[in-house]
Amino acid sequence: MPPEGAASGPGRVLGVSELGECLLLAFSPHLAGLRIEQVAGDGDGVTLLASSRAVSACCPRCQSPSSQVHAGYTRTIADLPAGGRPVRVVLAVRRFRCLEPACPAVTFAGQAEGFSARYRRRSVPLLALVAAIGLELAGRAGARLAAVLGITVHPSTVLREVMALPVPQVSAAPEITGIDDFALRKGHVYGTVIIDVRTGQVADLLPDREAGTVADWLKAHPGASVICRDRAGAYADGARDGAPDAAQVADPWHLWHNLGERVTEIAAQHRASCLTPSPDSPGPDSPGPDSPGPDLDGTGPAPGLTGPGTGGPARRIVTRTRERHAAIHQLLAAGHTKTAIAAALDLSRPTVTRFAAAATAGDILPAARESALDPYKPYLHQRWNQGTRDAAALHAEITARGYTGHIMNIYRYIQPFRALPAAPPPPPPIPSTRQITRCLMTRPAALTSQEQATLTDITARCPHLAALHGHITSFAAIMNDRTGFTDLTAWLTAAENSGLPPLHAYTAGIRRYRSAVTTALTWTWTNGKTEGTVNKIKMLKRQMYGRASFTLLRKRVLLHPA
Repeated sequence: MPPEGAASGPGRVLGVSELGECLLLAFSPHLAGLRIEQVAGDGDGVTLLASSRAVSACCPRCQSPSSQVHAGYTRTIADLPAGGRPVRVVLAVRRFRCLEPACPAVTFAGQAEGFSARYRRRSVPLLALVAAIGLELAGRAGARLAAVLGITVHPSTVLREVMALPVPQVSAAPEITGIDDFALRKGHVYGTVIIDVRTGQVADLLPDREAGTVADWLKAHPGASVICRDRAGAYADGARDGAPDAAQVADPWHLWHNLGERVTEIAAQHRASCLTPSPDSPGPDSPGPDSPGPDLDGTGPAPGLTGPGTGGPARRIVTRTRERHAAIHQLLAAGHTKTAIAAALDLSRPTVTRFAAAATAGDILPAARESALDPYKPYLHQRWNQGTRDAAALHAEITARGYTGHIMNIYRYIQPFRALPAAPPPPPPIPSTRQITRCLMTRPAALTSQEQATLTDITARCPHLAALHGHITSFAAIMNDRTGFTDLTAWLTAAENSGLPPLHAYTAGIRRYRSAVTTALTWTWTNGKTEGTVNKIKMLKRQMYGRASFTLLRKRVLLHPA
């Protein structure tokens, strides 16, 4: 019940009894240091008239206590909202006289413990709430959420409270340290994140990804016994210089991903081999055992590079490539330099270098190109034999079926048919480079029946892809069984003798950082938690529209829960 004489209505002012004060403190325990005298409510919020219970205070400069009151005044402090309405506390403050003669402060204002702070117009709990909102949502989004809760605050104030939060100091690197880079401005500016792999907690953020910066941090924070990193050379050098006694572990995911990139290159190079029928199931029109096979060494025909006829631009490319390869190797054998050969043949030096590194012309011949027209070729053959010979009409028909390419592709494709009595049978469908890579790289149990049939077909048609599949399976077994120390050397030797140049480049990279790769294929530590932290950094950065400074981003990342 309101006390006698209290005003009624929306703007009423209520005195607070002892029981009412106890109820108020039950909902707002941070007001325990205040003596609540009145509560006034109106349409703009709630106002509390209060005074501090403390009868003495310590000088903020010399820390000497004093209970001698010099004067008093009132100050208005915004507090945590109640029921979505803002709360203001009109606080009666005592001003004490400092009793220390040597102290430059003659008087000082007393503070309500746990509620008020010097020079702040918001209560300590309200400031903590604003800082917590800023850590999660940054400035603008944080200010919008605060407004919904009944807190009026500017986005800059939210960020200022975040920047005022203390950052825990790290004296030693985590025992299991994870290192990875993240983009501040993708393609231009990158930073480095260092985490504790055991807990996922971020230890620090560095403003770049240079080896020297990482080495300096590790020297200033000793204690790392294992360093999980990606395959970047800068991190390898920085970890070696900064923590020479720590074991480095490359990230297994990157090992598998980089192998997949090399597999894609090989699949693109040998995709044309899938045009030849499997030796186990020759058709009636298929070439016999003595017929020329796929162009595996650059000396035979190149299936898939020609059109329905025997000539065309693709055949000229094959002829020109073989002639260039022969001429360059002939001049190299005669003792000419690559620069002189480039000038004599009117080629760029990188082109001469690429041809010189290729043992045969087949290593650099263009692969069977994927075309948007491939799914519609059987239909074009059928319609041609039915009497439709106009390229525009054929283009209109397959466009209605989903084709989005240019009419000239159709014109060039059907042009050889005009010299024939009828269109030949359509070429057999070839899996795309991506489909071949997926079939080779996917766990056998995860393949569909159609993908398993494709894998069986392409490995039967092309010995290079069959050998590649064997190397992939062996490497996957090493990763799954954690047998890097015992089996990696044999795998590297077999891959280097495979005759597949992209696989040679992959093994060369492994040998460069052999120790880190071996531990990655043997131990259970990975850089997975670091990669997850990088994703979180991206999220925090995008909340600020990518415009946050490194200092603010570092503060949010370090204080954000793992």
